Amino acid sequence: MAAACPCRLIAHETAAARLLGVLWVVSVTTGPWGAAAGGGEETPKYPKINDATQEPVNCTNYTAYVQCFPAPNITCKDFGGNETHFTGNEVGFLKPISCRNVNGYSYKVAVALSLFLGWLGADRFYLGYPALGLLKFCTVGFCGIGSLIDFILISMQIVGPSDGSSYIIDYYGTRLTRLSITNETFRKTQLYP
Repeated sequence: MAAACPCRLIAHETAAARLLGVLWVVSVTTGPWGAAAGGGEETPKYPKINDATQEPVNCTNYTAYVQCFPAPNITCKDFGGNETHFTGNEVGFLKPISCRNVNGYSYKVAVALSLFLGWLGADRFYLGYPALGLLKFCTVGFCGIGSLIDFILISMQIVGPSDGSSYIIDYYGTRLTRLSITNETFRKTQLYP
């Protein structure tokens, strides 16, 4: 008997969801008071990823553009009064997404060099810091302490390439994003019970 009750609830919930879906479609296609709607849902397509850099193909000035396709049967009206009816196959607009500047320094290679050859300064030579690499080489990685510190800093992506570019990391891989608190950041007060 307990199994029959959830099925009835699910049937009623799906019927209600279908009714709301039909009402939503009617309101989107006709808009308020029967006028054509001025917007709808857009579905962005995923950007094409360059295999060598693991960044979007059209990345310039830290910005790439992804094509967005409005949902089918959407009519948009621009400021000039011109109406455009979309069937779902046309590009509605280009959505800007952020991307990174990379110059060929691999994150995996930098971490591996720091782990295995950090005491020789190979990681710092690879990242473009020859003076620190030579200093680590002459002091055997600052007696191991400097090698451990560099391994932690490179693993946490705090130390990067000397030219200011970012590491090449898989597009859907593990990237660290630094968050900072500025005057525009809102601090919510903590309430303790």
